[in-house]
Amino acid sequence: MPGTKEIRVKIKSVQNTRKITKAMEMVAASKMKKAQERMRSGRPYAQRILNITMHAARANTEYKHPLLTRRSEVKRVGAVVITTDKGLCGGLNTNLLRVVLNQHKEWIAKGIEVEYCTIGNKGFGFVNRMGGKIASQVVNYGDHPSLDRLIGPVKMLIDGYLEGRLDEVHIFATRFVNTMKQEPAHSTMIPIPQEWVLPGGQVMKDESVGAGNWDYLYEPDPKSVLDELLVRYLETVVYQAASENIASEQSARMVAMKAASDNARNIIEELQLVYNKSRQAAITKELSEIVGGAAAV
Repeated sequence: MPGTKEIRVKIKSVQNTRKITKAMEMVAASKMKKAQERMRSGRPYAQRILNITMHAARANTEYKHPLLTRRSEVKRVGAVVITTDKGLCGGLNTNLLRVVLNQHKEWIAKGIEVEYCTIGNKGFGFVNRMGGKIASQVVNYGDHPSLDRLIGPVKMLIDGYLEGRLDEVHIFATRFVNTMKQEPAHSTMIPIPQEWVLPGGQVMKDESVGAGNWDYLYEPDPKSVLDELLVRYLETVVYQAASENIASEQSARMVAMKAASDNARNIIEELQLVYNKSRQAAITKELSEIVGGAAAV
């Protein structure tokens, strides 16, 4: 059994660790509420801009935008991977990067070339270790994502699709379900799907999109309007995915730090019990020595 001094040092060390995890839990809980509000406020906008864009695209049958056109053969794809910059958030990044790795292996097995745009330090490091080709990256994008910082690197993949260098662009991100549950998500970003997938896999699709019963007056012309709408939609997808990832990060970190604090408390209680037993044994030994010495005299 270790001595009382060693046990006291260990108890003090665990107590200091618990103070840190408790503080991180409180910080994450504070940031989590704002991140969730920002994420939830963006969902209706993303749904609405998709509906408007699809209505305008179907209403004008003369012009078919390349971002809506599916290629007959897929030889090269781009992938946007959105992760966190920091750790200590449970299995949030691990679950998403496992999906990325499995899909990467599937693409390579089919002879498809892949290039990545990584948003977040964890994804950047993982794709590097995996040996993937990184076309662009963003790190340290903070708790309040800026569209200017996010869309620039992603635009390299969008331009690659428009130039014919890429045949598809995919996006990997964590979808926020609730405070206790976050799901890794993989979806096709380009060609633009004519639906919006909500957390939990529910698909929102405007049934009237395919009817084409609208008569719009375009200013200046249909091509310019559709070009702007589709670019705004892609920007919304990237920003919303980053917002959902941040909300998921803060929620996962709060839960992970709470679990760490609870585990630290249990360890302290166990060590305190061991310390008391050790101290009691030392006192009993000293009393026995005193009694034995007195009897000998």
